[in-house]
Amino acid sequence: MSLFDDDTPKKPQGTQIIVGQDLSTLSESELAERISELEQEIIRTKETLSNRSNIRNEAESLFGKPST
Repeated sequence: MSLFDDDTPKKPQGTQIIVGQDLSTLSESELAERISELEQEIIRTKETLSNRSNIRNEAESLFGKPST
């Protein structure tokens, strides 16, 4: 049995960005880390979007553009 109760809030093990999260509880270093992680996520998202666009363009060149 531990000396302290497990009632104290704990920081999540893995970093998880939550949109709309209350930022007032984060330290300056945590805010800077959050910004860095968000920037990395934006880059990753843009790369995924670009890859999907490339795949769609390749499919259209092979099979023709679908009519709307």
